[in-house]
Amino acid sequence: MSDIIRTKTPPIGLFQFAADTYTQPFWDAAREHKLKMPSCSACGFRRFPPTPFCPECHSQDLTWTELSGEAIIYSYTIVERAVLPGMAEFIPYMPIVVDFPDFPGVRLVSSLVDAPLDAVHVGSKVRVRWDDLPDGVTLPRFVLADD
Repeated sequence: MSDIIRTKTPPIGLFQFAADTYTQPFWDAAREHKLKMPSCSACGFRRFPPTPFCPECHSQDLTWTELSGEAIIYSYTIVERAVLPGMAEFIPYMPIVVDFPDFPGVRLVSSLVDAPLDAVHVGSKVRVRWDDLPDGVTLPRFVLADD
């Protein structure tokens, strides 16, 4: 019997996080284990990442909506080779792009963790899992909804 290969969490050291006035509400909500997405307060256009001006009506006002955390994989790739020293223990990991059924038109890039590689496909249902990092940042990662 062969072992099932599962996706791992990407190494934290590869990422540097920087928030600004427009993205800070996303990170503040994440710290509370809430997934919130912005839309224009004036016209309702959903935009992520948030921008200084709405591309539809040019308003600067945002409304943040809390989502369920359920999503669908729109795209993914499997990273199977360590390209930097020290990465071998984190292979394979899977960057994903997800769609939110409860907030159409917005996609988020994240990663799928602890999933059997052979169970993942475009259209897989996933749900958010929060990773609290030592530096105080909380990241939304995803797991298969059926796991």
